[in-house]
Amino acid sequence: MSLFKDIVTLWNSDDLLSQAWDESYEMMVLSNEIFTKAIKYLRKNETIETVKALKKRDQEINLFQQEVRRKVVTHYAVSQKIEDLPNGLVLLNMVVDVERVGDYTKNILDLSLYYPETIRSEEFSNDLAEVEKEVSSRFEKTIQAINSQDSDVAKSLMSSYKDVVSITDQIVNGCISGEISYGNESKTTSLALYARYLKRVAAHLKNISTILVNPFEAVGYKK
Repeated sequence: MSLFKDIVTLWNSDDLLSQAWDESYEMMVLSNEIFTKAIKYLRKNETIETVKALKKRDQEINLFQQEVRRKVVTHYAVSQKIEDLPNGLVLLNMVVDVERVGDYTKNILDLSLYYPETIRSEEFSNDLAEVEKEVSSRFEKTIQAINSQDSDVAKSLMSSYKDVVSITDQIVNGCISGEISYGNESKTTSLALYARYLKRVAAHLKNISTILVNPFEAVGYKK
């Protein structure tokens, strides 16, 4: 049985865990904002300064994670309620995944910085365009599911993750084997990297969705 409903009840109280919950949710919303802008920057020639400024916003995500850690640890140090320790551990797991999404978003921004042209997924590959659209949608649905405690949406996101894996693996493996090639090493490499980054973002979003469904020991894994 998932601990999430118990955790939400705990977080609804006016204490450090409640504050940590609010900040973890804000962290997810910020991460989605940066991710969405990163994709837009791939599609048009933004200035180097603009792209680098967005990359620096990842520091805000890191600060959120540190603050959540501090509040969770302080809560248990003060309350000494060891029996509900899994509640805080679930929250700490969640912010780790959000932080990793931020790292892969920075990788996407690096493509924007170093690939000499724009990257419009549909011009590279219909499959890549499909994955890009799907991951963007999954990000919004994950945030909505967490906010509304919707386990049905979480289950759907978990079960459909394998489709993202299948498509991105085909793209990456095709680029490695030479089956997929544009006669341009830079373009082929960028396609493979972008597909891999999107897969990893989707993976961490899937991990976050598992907290709505799985017991603590299975958070981040298939039920």
